[in-house]
Amino acid sequence: MTQHEDNTPAASGVFRPSRRIFLRGAVAGTAATAGVMATGTGAGAAAAAAAPGGFPNYHYVKPLLTPSQLKYNPTGEIIFPCIRGVYDRLANPLGRYYLYYAPHDAPGGICLAYGDKLEGPFTEYTANPLVSNNWQPHYKVSHVSSPHVLWNEDVKEMWLYFHGENHTTRLARSKDGITFTYDRTVLTKDMLPAGTTETSYARVFRHDLPARDARYVMLFMVNNQSNRRDVGWGWSKDGRTWTFAQQPLIRHSDVGVNNISGGHLLTRGGSTYVVYHTGKENGGNILITEVGNDFSRRNHLGVFYDSGSAAPENGRAAAPSFGTDRGVPYMVYEAGERLGGSIAVARG
Repeated sequence: MTQHEDNTPAASGVFRPSRRIFLRGAVAGTAATAGVMATGTGAGAAAAAAAPGGFPNYHYVKPLLTPSQLKYNPTGEIIFPCIRGVYDRLANPLGRYYLYYAPHDAPGGICLAYGDKLEGPFTEYTANPLVSNNWQPHYKVSHVSSPHVLWNEDVKEMWLYFHGENHTTRLARSKDGITFTYDRTVLTKDMLPAGTTETSYARVFRHDLPARDARYVMLFMVNNQSNRRDVGWGWSKDGRTWTFAQQPLIRHSDVGVNNISGGHLLTRGGSTYVVYHTGKENGGNILITEVGNDFSRRNHLGVFYDSGSAAPENGRAAAPSFGTDRGVPYMVYEAGERLGGSIAVARG
């Protein structure tokens, strides 16, 4: 898991199809939904392969960020990348792309790197962290982590969703993607059924749900006293005030594993999908489920990205974020052991 793995043996029925990593046209829909736009080099793009939903294979390219090479490195680990194209949205950006990430363990800290190509190189921002675990008078917590930045077209701002502690998700807003203003708490464990212990790793997407009078969808990790993690979800008209489903969108037991997390929304061929990762004890792969445009389906399609056994993945890929570069799809993700890996890029 991105956050909380255990060593329980794999449950029976875990998906283990042949290595299939499917995303091509999904990024066309995802780019608008998730706020990523891109241009740049497309050399070496792999040919599309037949796969559920029309998604092609992704192939590992290289690491983008390694903790030991970073100036701000309080814990020797980083997680949860979020890649955003900013060249046509922000005035005088540091680069065409902003890559947000964070250490998880205390004190954490929301960080930024920037570059001109999705394959890198990326340069660490000199004044990391952008957001710390002590932001008075709003909060003082052990750590902040899991940055997800949404380009909010309505107000022309970068909206940062992040957690701290693991049971609370917060929102901050920025005009330049660097200097943020605190907004509010958007999710806590108390908004879900009694016994919920964690509500974190949120990603927010522009997605219309007319029947719910909503224009935004949130995916997040939910844990309870069973210590088994699922993907929860909520919806909002404005991205600030939320309604949350009281039951998970996707349960770990639905796909035969112990824990799932890191949900990301993709659209393709007139339908909507959620990709999410498993713990290493269940293969360390990224799976895909079709939920449909109204989130009424539960069509579990199996493996979206099968992590490689060699370094840097070492049998684990997690927390994907997506972008395109001159029509070539890319996936930026955690590669390697939980709290012991790097941020890597794969190309479709």
